[in-house]
Amino acid sequence: MYKSATPLKSNKYPAAWLINLSKQKLPEMNWYMAKLVYQFICGSGLHTPQFNEQLRLIVAEDPLHAFYKARLIGERETAAIANDNLQIKWKFIDVTEIVPVDKLSDGAEVWSCMNEDTDAELYIRNTQQKAAALLQDGILEFNY
Repeated sequence: MYKSATPLKSNKYPAAWLINLSKQKLPEMNWYMAKLVYQFICGSGLHTPQFNEQLRLIVAEDPLHAFYKARLIGERETAAIANDNLQIKWKFIDVTEIVPVDKLSDGAEVWSCMNEDTDAELYIRNTQQKAAALLQDGILEFNY
């Protein structure tokens, strides 16, 4: 025997509560740049310590939430890989910077770093070589 469908009525969630919920203002979300630091360990770790610093974009209510969200990402992406009987491990260290990104727009600055170097010419030459290699990689990528 078929019964016609009737609307569900629940005292647990009265209609007035749902209307009030829909009128509540959600927290404004902001963009942040987070720097995550990992340690790269090969085998037993008897080598020169290696670290990887990553800049990540995070959407959060405020810097504190961005910090914890970045930590969760870092912990989630910790990995151990066996490669040709050599154990390789990415160990998350922590979040070292949270910087608000005021405006996502073309050319917006998201990170800046000042460097001091004893050999300015060498620093400039290395910078130009990195740029040339990046350009060459881009040209090769678009030719295929």
